[in-house]
Amino acid sequence: MKISVELTLTPLQDNYEPAIIHFIKKLRASNLKVIENPLSTQVYGDYDTVMAVLNTEIKEAFELIEGGLLYMKIVKTDRRNYEPHF
Repeated sequence: MKISVELTLTPLQDNYEPAIIHFIKKLRASNLKVIENPLSTQVYGDYDTVMAVLNTEIKEAFELIEGGLLYMKIVKTDRRNYEPHF
């Protein structure tokens, strides 16, 4: 089953950028399809593969920050080619 996941990592600390950059670089290195924009990061792929990568990388990201939030939306379909038609 293919999924699309939107992630927003928000460390609740000063000097937050290194944690976000590290998290995104780890996702990029996973060989999943990763698309970034200024507000979030999208990850696309097979459910089991994506969730295994996210389980590992979210845990590491949380271990590297003092406190933080991670917003995650999951859609049951691969939406990487979505283009609005309006």
